[in-house]
Amino acid sequence: MTVKRMDNILIVVDDLEAVKAFFVELGLELEGQTTVEGPSVGSLIGLGDVRATLAMLRTPDGQGIELDKFHTPNAVRFGPVDAPVNTLGLRRIMFAVDGIDAVVARMQAHGAELIGQMQYGESYRLAYIRGPEGIIVGLAEQLGGV
Repeated sequence: MTVKRMDNILIVVDDLEAVKAFFVELGLELEGQTTVEGPSVGSLIGLGDVRATLAMLRTPDGQGIELDKFHTPNAVRFGPVDAPVNTLGLRRIMFAVDGIDAVVARMQAHGAELIGQMQYGESYRLAYIRGPEGIIVGLAEQLGGV
């Protein structure tokens, strides 16, 4: 087997502080933040004149989300910020939570928009919320019957 684990997912953002605060409120821990730049960074990612600020966040079980704010070159936006979940490309990140109603309420108080909720049989309660910059987060609470 060649893959050991997934290390992280990259999300390019414009408002790094707002998105970072959103994920910290959700329960991720800020592992660190730094600025990267120069030819070696540009060579790795296929861009010239790169300067970016990176923030690494981790879930309690160690999964990572890397948030990048590009200073140069400017980030490029394709499509609307509030693209629906069936738009091609990466559309949401799903987290397992306890107390889904409280998590949704806490995130709404932090500015998240509730997209929808449902219960999947007696197994799971699910909710989709939209955070800063249109980021869709799925929340799943496993029910006692599983």
